[in-house]
Amino acid sequence: MAVLAVALGVVRWANTRPGFDPYGWLVWGHQALVGALDTNAAPSWKPLPFVFTLPYALIGHYQLWLWMVTSVAISISGMIFAARITYRVLSPPPERRWIALVVAVLAGLAVYLINQYWHFILSDQSDPMIVSLCLAAIDCHLCRRYRWAFAMGVLGGLGRPEVWAFLGLYTIWAWRSVPGMRRFLIGGWAVTAALWFGIPALTSRSPFVSADNAFYSGRRLHHDLIFGTIGRFAHLMPRGLEVAALLSLVLALWRRDRVTLAFVGAIVLWMAVEIAFVIHGWPGVPRYMFEPAGLLAVVAGIGVGRLLMEPPRLSAPLGIAATVVAAALVISVIPSAISQARWEHKDLNHQRLRTRTINLLESEIAAKGGAGAFRGCGAPVTRLQYQSTVAWELERNVAAVGFKYGEAIASRKPIVLVTPYSQSGSGWQLQALHQHTAACRAL
Repeated sequence: MAVLAVALGVVRWANTRPGFDPYGWLVWGHQALVGALDTNAAPSWKPLPFVFTLPYALIGHYQLWLWMVTSVAISISGMIFAARITYRVLSPPPERRWIALVVAVLAGLAVYLINQYWHFILSDQSDPMIVSLCLAAIDCHLCRRYRWAFAMGVLGGLGRPEVWAFLGLYTIWAWRSVPGMRRFLIGGWAVTAALWFGIPALTSRSPFVSADNAFYSGRRLHHDLIFGTIGRFAHLMPRGLEVAALLSLVLALWRRDRVTLAFVGAIVLWMAVEIAFVIHGWPGVPRYMFEPAGLLAVVAGIGVGRLLMEPPRLSAPLGIAATVVAAALVISVIPSAISQARWEHKDLNHQRLRTRTINLLESEIAAKGGAGAFRGCGAPVTRLQYQSTVAWELERNVAAVGFKYGEAIASRKPIVLVTPYSQSGSGWQLQALHQHTAACRAL
């Protein structure tokens, strides 16, 4: 409840609206509810948001607010899971619990240092949600709640296919170690297959429409595929955290800390899968690597905790040196955090201006009689960046909203141009062209 309350407060304070993809996910929910879902157009199909936007569509326009609060709540919960994992792995003795608590909180906060992370949270994207779900799966496993761990993994896998590699390994382990889970494991994979491939098989040109759309993405790398992907990952976190994670790896090897080594192995495996995807021709954009970046924050926190907790037991000079190194690593992150905060503040102002533009569109459509007044008046046409927004406001599939003005006008078919003025936040121009009915011409 506390997380939900904080999320509601963040949503109200930020005063932002979903990005392009999330508006498309809202469209999915509404159109599925009325039996007219079309998943051919962008955004590429992914089941995770659909699990929420479909039931939320039952309460109409409040679907937007429910999705925003849900997205932010799940996203910000990642800090809690990162902190819990860090504290549990450090397993501090009673006299050093306060050190472990401080380090755990810092590790949780470090998740928010992922480059442009708050932009994706405040635009209600699913990527930070998947980070939280993956961390939740790890936390549940460490707590021996294996069914919950697998369930969280399945939810994460409904958002990113990279998770499937880990689900596969976990399925093999659980099948052998927890026989009572076998039906649960089969059910999880059945749900994954049905939602990923069954729904697009019924609503698009191909069950693999997501893969097809991703393959033709203009954001994919065209050269230096391996090191280019690694470079994208390296720029997600401050250098100080990456150094701390490397130091944590060294300490884990020295102590034979299997849990921390497993975390590092998970980061490497995710990157290996991502590189394979990029070589295949998929984009491999930085946000697809938020999950290993979030786990890197945990690994870095474990390393700092080890420095502060263990060397003092060996000797005072070693303890002082370790404390200095740990402090230096934490301090080195501050300039990057300040720089990112400034960027996020600038982006927040831009997003608030975009919110004003979207609110004006909603008012303009309401003044014309609502979405129903536009039915039968032809295809809406708008700027590409507002395609999914207009689709949601007019209760259409995204594929039914055009963005090529020249072709639409030249076709001489009935269309409705929904055009934002050049100055963002200053309103919209609605033009009904080539209309045959008086009601449509009146628009």
